[in-house]
Formats: sequence, structure tokens, C-alpha cells
Amino acid sequence: MCAAPITVDVPVERLCVGLYVHLDLPWLDHSFARNSFKIRTEDDLRALRKLGLKTIRVSPSRSDCRPLPPQPVTEAAELTEAPVITAEEQQKIAEKRARIERLIREREAIASCEKQIVKAASTLKDITRNLFSRPKETVEQADALIQQMLDSLLTDKDIAIHLMNDKIAGEETYYHSLNISVLTMMLGKELKLPVDDIKMLGMGSLFHDIGKVEIPDRIVNKTFELTRAEQSLLQQHVMYGQQIGQKLGLAKGVMDIITQHHEYADGSGYPQFLRADKIAPLARIVAITNTYDNLCNRANPADSMTPYEAMSYMFAHMRKQFDAPALNLFIRCMGIYPPGTVVQLNDGTLGMVIGVNSGKPLRPSVLIYDASVPKTEAIILDLEHDPAVEIVASLKPRQLAPEVYDYLSPRKRMTYFFDTEKRNANR
Repeated sequence: MCAAPITVDVPVERLCVGLYVHLDLPWLDHSFARNSFKIRTEDDLRALRKLGLKTIRVSPSRSDCRPLPPQPVTEAAELTEAPVITAEEQQKIAEKRARIERLIREREAIASCEKQIVKAASTLKDITRNLFSRPKETVEQADALIQQMLDSLLTDKDIAIHLMNDKIAGEETYYHSLNISVLTMMLGKELKLPVDDIKMLGMGSLFHDIGKVEIPDRIVNKTFELTRAEQSLLQQHVMYGQQIGQKLGLAKGVMDIITQHHEYADGSGYPQFLRADKIAPLARIVAITNTYDNLCNRANPADSMTPYEAMSYMFAHMRKQFDAPALNLFIRCMGIYPPGTVVQLNDGTLGMVIGVNSGKPLRPSVLIYDASVPKTEAIILDLEHDPAVEIVASLKPRQLAPEVYDYLSPRKRMTYFFDTEKRNANR
């Protein structure tokens, strides 16, 4: 599936609206948003004719029509006369420059997030390592880490969630806790909770699985189905977490999250089978983000759902288990196509969602596949600024042709971090 379409070379004078073209030029050498696109207007045609190319590759299978019939030489010559840049073309060039600037900022934001999350994971590793030898210091470290994340979260109205690269094998536990902290604090902000409650959500998320330090790694990291005895032992991490939390002197709100993050509103959770009105409000929020991340990041990556599948599954089959307003808002914040989702755009282009703005969840940032652009310079489309572009389908990574899979590099594990610098720079 998704094999490269067959293309034919068409003289520029035979181009017309409706043809899907491929420009064999560096992306910066023309005013179009992409190297491959459908001709939509007469302005597009004029801009193509002024590129100085004699022929342009056309994909018949992705076009709405056939090229124009051959024209007399005199008429063709008129079409290739010395170019005159119109006001509309000047505007397109300006828009292209602005798009390039946004792309640079997007890359800088993601690079910044990568550094931040690696540093945060290292801090969390130290916290876990020193849990019993220096308990007071570990709580202070955790508080400082969450405060730093909270400060970033509260600096702007919108929050951009970025998909990070695959992380170091064997350290999934740290990234899971950071994922939960990021997603839960974002959700808490969107729920308009008080700042103190958002910080409590962050601390609780950071420590929610702390009891797993008492469970053998062979069970915690087992990549195939647990036996009933192993499952029962793994569920004891809630009790162990409660004991550790008490020794650390953690706040009640944090303790509620540790002891109740596996409780479900319909009473089907554990360890106490609590129902909605008996579950602490903050724990109900963490139950949503924890479930989502566990569906996306199972011990065996082959068993994991795509972000799109996980979100759809939670809404279709699990919504009675969650606080309904919080679940609906989480879906709205993450978008129908959360970061990590492989998508097809309305012009047939394939890509992967790498960032979502909680304020505009239907207009995410998409890294697109374009064989004419080096993978290291892959174009990132911010759909907030490209209204003509829409996502029309979600794909499983295995549906991609090998060259597309290699280019997009779908993540085996989903890791998120947030950033506000890009949005501030755009204002």
C-alpha cells in the first residue's frame, strides 16, 4: 500500500488547474508550500510557468483531469515570455518566507523540548534512585521539576504538545511518568483548575507508579501476557506506592492519585472498586491520561495502539469508566489525530502528526513525506496556517510503503512534552 504514484513529464504550456504536479526543485527555490501538490488556481499556473522549467512531472492518478492538448508554437511562446511578478505572486513569496520562519521555529521548539525531556527524565531517575536514602531531597527535586513544568505551562494561553523521538530502552518507566505529568497538567489547565491543583496533578502523576520499585522488573517489563498471579502482584504497586508516599510525607492530593489512579467511575477498577463519587477528583483526571498512555505504550510495542486508535477506543468502549467532561475535554485537547498518528491529507500526501495546539486541536503540525526533500530537512506543515490542507484519514504504520515508513519513522513508543515558545513567537 501507499506505493509511489507513476508520473509523466508534461510541458509547462500544457498544465492546467486540476493536475497534481511534482517539482524537482529544492523546496526553498519556489513559492509553493510543498514540492508536490494539485494546481488549484490560475495564479498557481502562472507561478509554475515562471519557474523556468520546460516540463513538470504530473501524477495522472492523483489529477482531476488530463493535460491540455498540444498548442501552436506561437501561443506556447507567449506563455513562456519574460516573467513579470504580480502582486499575488509577491504575496505568495512573502507567505513562503513566513512559512520557512515558522518551520525554523518549529524545529527549534522540538529540539528544545528534546533537551528538556531528557534532562527531566534524568532528574526523575535520580529521584527514584534516592527515594529511600534521601527522601526529603527527592521530594524537593520532584517539586522543583513540576514547578518548572508548571511555569512553562502557564506562560501562554495555548499549549503545544510535541511528539518526541524514541527514548532509551529500559527507561520507559521514567518517560511514562513524565508523559502522564505533561498530559495531566495540560488537561488540568484546560479544565481551568486552580494552579495549586494543577501542581498537585503534576506531583501525583510523577509519583503515581512509584510502588513499582517494589515489583520485580521481570513482571513490570514483561512483554507478553501476565499470569493471574503476576497480574495480582503487579496490582500491588498501588499499595506499595501508598506506603512509600506516606514515608515521603506526600500531600493528600498526591496520595489520592497514587492510590486511586486505577479506579474507574463504573466500579471496574482496582484496588477498591470505587465508583465515581467516591474517587478523588484529581485521581479521576489521572485515570484518563494513564489509561491513554498505557494503551499507546504497552510493554511490547507490537501490542500498542496508535494514538488515534487509543483515543477512539477510550471513547467508544471505555467512556463509562471515566469522568465524562474530563474525557471529552482530553479528546478535544489532543485532537482527533493526536501526536504520533500517521495521516493522509486531502491531496493524498502522507505524514505524521508531531504536534498539537490544545487551542486548535483540529489543526495540528504534520511532518510530511516528500521524496524530493531530504529526511533531515523534512517539511513540517502547521495546519493552523494552511487552511486548504486537511487530514482525511488515519493509517497504521504498517500500511506505509517501506520508503515512507523510513522517512516518517513512526515512533515505537509515544513520548510527549510541551512547549509554548512557538506560539508566543507567532503572536
